Amino acid sequence: MSTYRRPVVAIVGRPNVGKSALFNRLLARRVAIVEDTPGVTRDRLQAPCEWAGREFTLVDTGGLVPGSTESLTAEVRRQAERAIEDAQVVLFVVDAPEGLTPQDEEIADLLRRRNRPVLLVANKVDSPSAALDAYEFHALGLGEPLIVSAVHGLGTGDLLEAIVAVLPSAEPAPDSMEPVRVAILGRPNVGKSSLVNALLGEERVVVDPRPGTTRDAVDIFLEYDRQPVVLIDTAGLRRRSRVEEPVEFYSTRRAYDALARADVAVLVVDATEGITDQDQRIARAAYDAGRGVVVAVNKWDLLTGYTPHQVERVAQERLRFLGGVRVCVTSALHRTGIGPLMQAVFQAAAAHGRRIATGPLNRTIEQAVRKSEPSADARGRRLHIYYATQPETHPPTIVLFVNNPPLLTEEYRRYLEHRLRDAFDLVGTPIRWVLRGRNAPSPARTTG
Repeated sequence: MSTYRRPVVAIVGRPNVGKSALFNRLLARRVAIVEDTPGVTRDRLQAPCEWAGREFTLVDTGGLVPGSTESLTAEVRRQAERAIEDAQVVLFVVDAPEGLTPQDEEIADLLRRRNRPVLLVANKVDSPSAALDAYEFHALGLGEPLIVSAVHGLGTGDLLEAIVAVLPSAEPAPDSMEPVRVAILGRPNVGKSSLVNALLGEERVVVDPRPGTTRDAVDIFLEYDRQPVVLIDTAGLRRRSRVEEPVEFYSTRRAYDALARADVAVLVVDATEGITDQDQRIARAAYDAGRGVVVAVNKWDLLTGYTPHQVERVAQERLRFLGGVRVCVTSALHRTGIGPLMQAVFQAAAAHGRRIATGPLNRTIEQAVRKSEPSADARGRRLHIYYATQPETHPPTIVLFVNNPPLLTEEYRRYLEHRLRDAFDLVGTPIRWVLRGRNAPSPARTTG
């Protein structure tokens, strides 16, 4: 982790001028969803960027539509305006072939009132002859337009040079621990973005009652109880057979990519609907990916006739394949249950990275075997465990040296896992098992 606070560079402009394509091009990877329809990006996306030895945080924003009163569009605009306030440099992107529009003039007027450098970027200039289209943007009074094609990569090196030239010096930051990366997962409209805002104590991501508001996976950095955290808000996950639109397809891919780089997944469920089959599928995906899991039963304030203990018991039963999971009741609307939820996240993250010394590990397994020996199979053969060790964490991986790996039944594996969870506080994380037989040339892996 860098020991400096990176300056922030925000990309702004009206809808469909190629902001997200430029964001991806400058990062040299696809982070934002790009579709040839306006309004795909809604939240602020941010990612570290580096050029010529200088690091900065690049921020993509939704389209600025000055004066709109439609609720979702107005909230997207507010998010973009907050990005401008937080930025040290602003990239104002315009559509060169389309030419200067009244919306461009209104955005330029807004930016002139901000006391920060603005680089005017004329995008979609796909050939040298098309560069003539950019000259009318001189009328905005923001200096010489920088001519680029985000799709083809033309002019982006010059743009990066211009960004570096106006960047302020990086500010020293105190050394800190590695952040806990937390993916917020769930079905559409269960309150994931509202819960993220409740955790942050501010309206950081766009919330709208219509399902599908969140599209990209949004990384948000914060510090909670002196522990650095990266919250990753994701799009709602429906059954794959119901995903039809291209934007939803890419949103789903981004959500699963977010899961792949997380330490802990917070599965957000709707208290009024209970844990559905789709909730179970999402939990299984997180478990199979080897991530810690915490369940947030959201909209708790709308549920009557149940105690938190009853809710937890039902959740444990419905998600029993997780082998134990922490369940927290929350209300994003009233910002209740946030403290216990974050405590559960940190506990799951600690379990996910826990390393057990060889001595205590073998003593626990020996005690478990003495208490309940493995049953013999139909041929009278019985599993014998000689030795155990843990070579890996994230998630904890246990290697068992045994006489015959196939003799370890699923039932006995769950029994051993339960004893380990109790002994070493491994609640909230998967456990991987690797079995080595006496004559086995390679280990046999099982998922626990």
